[in-house]
Amino acid sequence: MKILVLHGPNLNLLGRREPGVYGTTNMEEINRQLHKLAAELNVQIECFQSNHEGILIDKLHQAIDVYDAAVFNPGAFTHYSIALRDAVAAVDLPVIEVHLSNIHAREDFRTKSVMAPVAAGQISGLGKHSYLLGLQAAVALVNERGLKDER
Repeated sequence: MKILVLHGPNLNLLGRREPGVYGTTNMEEINRQLHKLAAELNVQIECFQSNHEGILIDKLHQAIDVYDAAVFNPGAFTHYSIALRDAVAAVDLPVIEVHLSNIHAREDFRTKSVMAPVAAGQISGLGKHSYLLGLQAAVALVNERGLKDER
């Protein structure tokens, strides 16, 4: 099983960027913990970060027939990128939307996710644990999908 982990804009600055909101754990540490959990779950992951909408769209398109699911923190694109939303809808993979902060308890413009209606689920507000739980959820959904396909 292969899972794609996508980090959106500004997540390369984790640990420095608004630590009161996003915590002090940097992206490299999150990726390290994800790789450790992936090994425990016996799955392969690829972690990728971009600040550019089109590059994230391309990465989602390239995931078709390569990955079984994705864990995606779209960052600020969560709230307005119809193009990324359409890419998530188009790839026919379970995509778990994750956020470090609780987007539903933040500024009004951050409470709406255009991704949520096409994502398999959303986990937010748990810091780095949002990613780890997202990976576990992705694996569970792929396993469940596999069981249904066998029937």
